[in-house]
Amino acid sequence: QVQLVESGGGLVQAGGSLRLSCTASGGTFSRYIMGWFRQAPGTERDFVAVINWSGDRTYYTDSVKGRFTISRDNAKNTVYLQMNSLKPGDTAVYYCAARDGIIIARQSHEYDYWGQGTQVTVSS
Repeated sequence: QVQLVESGGGLVQAGGSLRLSCTASGGTFSRYIMGWFRQAPGTERDFVAVINWSGDRTYYTDSVKGRFTISRDNAKNTVYLQMNSLKPGDTAVYYCAARDGIIIARQSHEYDYWGQGTQVTVSS
């Protein structure tokens, strides 16, 4: 089975930056579409960003465009989320997800594997 292990979360001041990492094992990473989701207290899990197999296509939710960048290194079985200009509204648990498919997806039910989540807290 595929396992996803996330790291890089923490506490940061508004306007600061964090880089999240997610390393996969137990599967062929290069064939998975990889996504990032987040869930704030009392809310459902929301889509953040997605990247295709080769890394040449990405899609972001409107609220993070221009601030967040998703990337992947297939040689390291790792996907990243670079988060700049962080806002208190970005505070959430961030989850890495893998989709065994071809088309990039923005719905959580379309993903097959999930990481444990990493907490990101942005203070004002």
